[in-house]
Amino acid sequence: MNRKPFLATLLAAVLALPGLAPAADYVIDTEKAHAFIQFRISHLGFSWLLGRFNEFSGSFSYDENKPEASRVEITIDPASIDSNHAERDRHLRGEDFLYTSKYPEARFVSTSYTATGEDSGVLTGKLTLRGVTREIDIDVKQTGHGKDPWGGYRRGFEGSTTLTLADYGIDYNLGPAARQVEMFLSIEGIRQ
Repeated sequence: MNRKPFLATLLAAVLALPGLAPAADYVIDTEKAHAFIQFRISHLGFSWLLGRFNEFSGSFSYDENKPEASRVEITIDPASIDSNHAERDRHLRGEDFLYTSKYPEARFVSTSYTATGEDSGVLTGKLTLRGVTREIDIDVKQTGHGKDPWGGYRRGFEGSTTLTLADYGIDYNLGPAARQVEMFLSIEGIRQ
């Protein structure tokens, strides 16, 4: 009996069993706009300025049986900032804030994931923004997963973190209430 086909079939069957499959890799679905990176910051302590980054890409790896091995990489085009006001967006792209002509890319690369619940955890990683790299924590919650109507498989997460602007060389005076920016991410990945 030829053992190679038998072993290959057995391995495929074992990997197909729920709970025994290895980590799956996902591409973040930005093409169909099923992922968002949004922010809010106080405007002089009077109201909230809301916005988003329209251009970004990334991927993640996730294993239900070993979530601590999860990995995430996201690249953001800071020039795609959109606060729903063209003149303000030009200012945000300039030297006072994102300085996109000198720093055309922002990047997040995870270094660890610590589960805090069945579908929640803290994702730690290095964020490079405006030429400065710092470690940040993102509170993460899995929002769902399963087959999609087109024959694929998707998994979604949301996360939030707060960044101190001065940590990234942004010291433009917007008042004491605007020293930090709250970030919110909603990510849907397509399994590869």
